[in-house]
Amino acid sequence: MKKHILEVDGVQKKYDERVILSDVYLKCETSQIIGLLGRNGSGKSTLLKIIFGIISAPNKCIRIDSVSKNKQNNLSSEISYLSQEQFIPNHLSVKKAILLSIDKQKLKFFYEDDFIQSILNKRINHLSSGELRYLEIKIVLFNPSKFVLLDEPYNGLSPIMADLVNEMIKGNSHKKGIVITDHNYQNVIRISTQLVLIKEGKTHYIRDKAELVDKGYLTSSAFL
Repeated sequence: MKKHILEVDGVQKKYDERVILSDVYLKCETSQIIGLLGRNGSGKSTLLKIIFGIISAPNKCIRIDSVSKNKQNNLSSEISYLSQEQFIPNHLSVKKAILLSIDKQKLKFFYEDDFIQSILNKRINHLSSGELRYLEIKIVLFNPSKFVLLDEPYNGLSPIMADLVNEMIKGNSHKKGIVITDHNYQNVIRISTQLVLIKEGKTHYIRDKAELVDKGYLTSSAFL
């Protein structure tokens, strides 16, 4: 399988003269799970939105397989994005939402999931927050894109469902590059193949988890 590479370079963003991101560099390859860490307000979600094109940023450079994508307004065919906000309309049934989102050739495989089977006959507005989040994550991961950006995927998930989502993410990482950020840093650390910390507007590639203590993101007791 051909390896694909997403590179984001020179990202700068500020709000009301407050610098959020400054000269950020991020690289993600197929089969990688990049865990994006940082304190509240550090710019993690902003960076994902800039990559996907929801938020503009001056001088950003986005390349996929060494080809510049700066002039493309819509990268949805190559990059999928899970927002923190619900994206499936409440009036739909689960079955209808799946039929509208998933390629017919992939439907059989999508349905081969005990959890999906358990909610298949429900309406979206009758799902719990965890059930809805699981469905949204699975739909996004089934998109035919090369890369997936996941913003707060564990929000509303029970520990058991978080484990199911981790297995789903790992299973899809063989053919996709995945960038994930979440306040539940334990799951992000557990699942990632590469950790990247955003601190003072810049990205820091983490070689050893102890660096997260050295850089003031975690306390030493977090590893106990």
